[in-house]
Amino acid sequence: MNSSKAALQVDLAKSRGGLDQSRLVVAWLMLLPLLLGLLIFAIYPSIYVLGLSFTKSTLGQPFKAYLGLRNYHWLAFGGDDIFVPSLLRAAIFSICVSLVELGLGLWLAVLLASMQRLSRLVRSILLLPLMTPPVLVGTAWKLLLAPGGGLVNGKLLSLGIVDAPISFLGTQPWALLSLMVADAWQWTPFVAILAYAALRQVPDDVVEAALLDGANATAIFWKIQLPMTAPLLLAIFMLRLIMAFKTFDLLYILTFGGPGASTDMAGFAVWRTALRNFDVGTAAAETVLFAAFVSLALLPLLWLHRRVERIAS
Repeated sequence: MNSSKAALQVDLAKSRGGLDQSRLVVAWLMLLPLLLGLLIFAIYPSIYVLGLSFTKSTLGQPFKAYLGLRNYHWLAFGGDDIFVPSLLRAAIFSICVSLVELGLGLWLAVLLASMQRLSRLVRSILLLPLMTPPVLVGTAWKLLLAPGGGLVNGKLLSLGIVDAPISFLGTQPWALLSLMVADAWQWTPFVAILAYAALRQVPDDVVEAALLDGANATAIFWKIQLPMTAPLLLAIFMLRLIMAFKTFDLLYILTFGGPGASTDMAGFAVWRTALRNFDVGTAAAETVLFAAFVSLALLPLLWLHRRVERIAS
């Protein structure tokens, strides 16, 4: 009797083991397309760019000669006086626009949460800048800010605020500020929608309990909604920061890096080196340094996110 029970247990263990193994095989087969896509579209290009960065390469002749770290040394300590300032300029631009967009987006999200009837209509309107192609956004702002015939200069002149038209895109600090305004117009609705979704995560019973205790809307926001959504809002800020670092289309259309190199940012510098100067090796080194710079910039935010998440939980 005992031997039959033992044999039955052994058979059950074998069947379970076979079932677990078959499930593992099915799981890997389901992951295979994702792993292949990751290998083709992420890992291979990264290795290829890293390899190019150690060589003298052009568009027509990649891997012409091995240079070691000379591309990196030239960018960081050599004759290039554009790329490192473009990194710092990209950091200033990205941090400023991300903070402004987070503040405005959170304000719009609070307004949306307080609406009862028009919430869906306003959300649909907020999506319009996101559905507009970046090329059209840049063209529209270029026309609005034009010195001759532009709407902004026309209003300033008619109100007597200025005596002569301002070249917003041709002088500093107006050029960089104009880029920030155009970027904020395009991406604040995106942040507002995400912030609205974060605010919706706050349980209604918590808000109702605070209202019964006599708390007003301001106190509810600062004492309940903001602390509970802080990790999500910080994640939204990091997402927008990464996107802002990669700004290219508005820069290309509005200022083309000018006046001079005063609005030249890292992504635009990589494009110019690769596709105008045809120095692919140096452009690859710029890409690697740019990625490392963004990663280092995100490290404090990741640490802060983990800390805020622990406090919120």
